Amino acid sequence: MKFRRRLILNGMSSLLMASLLAAPFALAVDQAGAADKIKIGFLLKTMQEERYQRDKAAFLAKAGALGAEVIFDSANNDEQTQLAAFENMLSQGAQVIVLQPVNTGTAGSMVTSAHKAKVKVVGYDAMLVNGPLDAMVMQDSWAVGKLQAEAMVAWLKAKNGSVKGNVALIRGQPGDSNANAMSSGVLEVLKANPDLRLVADQSHEGWLPDKAMATTENLLTKFSNRIDAVICNNSGMARGVIAALDAQGLASAEKVFVAGSDADLVNIQYVAQGKEAAEIWKKIAPLAETAVEVAVTLAQNPDKDPKTVLKVDRMINNGAVDVPTIVTPVVLVDKKNLDSTIVAEGFYTRQQVYGK
Repeated sequence: MKFRRRLILNGMSSLLMASLLAAPFALAVDQAGAADKIKIGFLLKTMQEERYQRDKAAFLAKAGALGAEVIFDSANNDEQTQLAAFENMLSQGAQVIVLQPVNTGTAGSMVTSAHKAKVKVVGYDAMLVNGPLDAMVMQDSWAVGKLQAEAMVAWLKAKNGSVKGNVALIRGQPGDSNANAMSSGVLEVLKANPDLRLVADQSHEGWLPDKAMATTENLLTKFSNRIDAVICNNSGMARGVIAALDAQGLASAEKVFVAGSDADLVNIQYVAQGKEAAEIWKKIAPLAETAVEVAVTLAQNPDKDPKTVLKVDRMINNGAVDVPTIVTPVVLVDKKNLDSTIVAEGFYTRQQVYGK
């Protein structure tokens, strides 16, 4: 499925860089108890990655603080499992469903069915396409890839004195809009540095580390270990890449640049140990808490246009509608700033990261 560059799949860069509204995000949530009896569905695509335990915990805590009841489920990266869970949430009386789609290309049909039941749907983390989404809460996915690739450029300059070499791009689920957005940020930086050679641009079903490891093993064989950088759409696949590199004695940030995204603890430990060059820290609490606030606000205002009750950062066209979108920040973490970011802000303790 292809869209013109103005759409989210290929045009996230220009859309996310635009500052359509300069005001900080805020919501007219009634903190005094109007959220009583509000029922929200929260449906994640998976709990496979460590970060999703944090998403769930932050979401439930914020909902509890606002007096809202949550129906939670996850789908093990399976479309049919997610569809069944979504329909179950509708049958249980959810007034708003916060949805992270397994398949961003087909999930629009769930939104359509929810609207028939007069239930609004808030996209979470990954923008579904070709569906009448009511609102979206996401991290700046395009910026994730751009930060990873810019860090790679700086690493190559420091190591070799020039920006050239063989680069592999390890994508997540085929066709996933979030994977495409992150990858588009990488590809834009590669385009600006013509001496970089993209030797692989590979998607991986289920975002699975084992599949990323197999891809890397094949690349190392094909290019006689001459791979300079590997950029991954998430932390789990970066671990798979590092496992393949380790078997060849190359799991070192001084030998091969590897970047992941999600800041799973093992990956942050790899950064501290010098095995991995960089991770993208997606601050989970602001994402999950904002999604709750959006859902509660929409539930409190069922007959109002979301644009009139939400203060959004920008409107993003998903191929069907212009979606009111709130964007939360991402941070590049490397060995130099690990203590001042991850540790200083309490995401992980020094003991967890360094074992001391």
